[in-house]
Amino acid sequence: MQHPFINALIKTPCGRAKYTDLASKRGTFSFFRLIWFVFFATLRDLPLENPDYLDDSKS
Repeated sequence: MQHPFINALIKTPCGRAKYTDLASKRGTFSFFRLIWFVFFATLRDLPLENPDYLDDSKS
């Protein structure tokens, strides 16, 4: 399942995999852990370029 808004915030492949893992879990503690992760992953990935929008063409 694609998460376009989250993919704009979390840009690394390992961060996206961790988000998918945390989002699949249910429960109150799991929800707060997900929010915590998204907050800090977003801060960490802010200066990175989004790999979904990189243009590798040489034209």
